[in-house]
Amino acid sequence: MAARPLVSVFSLAGDRSGETALPPVMTAPMRPDIVQFVHTNMAKNSRQAYSVSPWAGKQVSASSWGTGRAVARIPRVGGGGTSRSGQGAFGNMCRGGRMFAPTKTWRKWHRKINTTQKRYAVASALAASAVPALVMARGHKIDEVPEIPLVMEDSIEAAKKTSAAKDILAAVGALDDVEKAADSKKIRAGKGKARNRRYVLRRGPLVIYKSNDGVEQAFRNLPGVELCCVDRLNLLQLAPGGHMGRFCIWSQSAFAALDEIYGAEGKNVPEDLMANADLARIINSDEIQSVLNPAKRANKKYLRKKNPLKSIKALAKLDPYAAAARESEQRAEAARKGNKAATLKKKRESAKAKKQFRAQGRSFYEQASKQGDVCADGFNIGA
Repeated sequence: MAARPLVSVFSLAGDRSGETALPPVMTAPMRPDIVQFVHTNMAKNSRQAYSVSPWAGKQVSASSWGTGRAVARIPRVGGGGTSRSGQGAFGNMCRGGRMFAPTKTWRKWHRKINTTQKRYAVASALAASAVPALVMARGHKIDEVPEIPLVMEDSIEAAKKTSAAKDILAAVGALDDVEKAADSKKIRAGKGKARNRRYVLRRGPLVIYKSNDGVEQAFRNLPGVELCCVDRLNLLQLAPGGHMGRFCIWSQSAFAALDEIYGAEGKNVPEDLMANADLARIINSDEIQSVLNPAKRANKKYLRKKNPLKSIKALAKLDPYAAAARESEQRAEAARKGNKAATLKKKRESAKAKKQFRAQGRSFYEQASKQGDVCADGFNIGA
């Protein structure tokens, strides 16, 4: 934001000839949201009403055939002997029919804007024009300009020739911006090229004067250059497209007139909502931190819920006895796993010992089988 108390004044030859005080409006807060809103609504107030013809698509005699003929109930052209007869008419879905919701001239074309908002937007645009970074960001060529805002002697208002105007701009390094605008001239895309809006070009400097002693005639024919009286500052010129940072060339009288237009006896200069916009620095300052409550502990972290059927710790919170029983069961299982080898060895040795007498048992069984049935001859064992 421009905060210098003095601004240099340059002669028509480009030399520094004096100083002037910076008007307080040049330090107004810059609100691009307000500028964009006001610009959008102001631009709507120059529109002309348009609409389609009330009779378009209706200049034919047609009526519906009604129901019962297996055709749509759209109005149809009467008569015969031509392909047009029987065709649908009037509807927006019909060939040659009217459009849907035909536009009317009594649309709400214009917008009312609060006076305070308009003044705030103009003040913001003026303040932005004093910041070189914003002027360059808007696309203006000001590399050779000695100072922003650029204030010149009142003799600029007496210039009457375009050649003299070009010499003045060249002396202060502003001719590059005019040439940039001239080189950008292109044929407009769209139908506007056939409606007296054939060419488009970028915006150049805005010359702001106090009294017109010929300055209008001198600068008006330069491409991209616009002129404005300081008593009739227009947001559409100060922030074209709603973008702040227009390159302005002031006459000394016009620059000094801002003190009369804005100030104690004129329009109010907007004030910042915050004197210091560095919110982090304010919050972390000792004055604020000394009266704040101490920092609260971090929020309690909740552990993930565990399944008591799988977790013994979770089971112990619900049923300590069941947890103890499961632990003893696990210990027993672990003990069984440790004694498994010894148990198997013991079983295998006993099985091996049994195999030693298996052959003897088979031979005894065979010998006993040869004797036949003991009771074959009855109970006469001695016979």
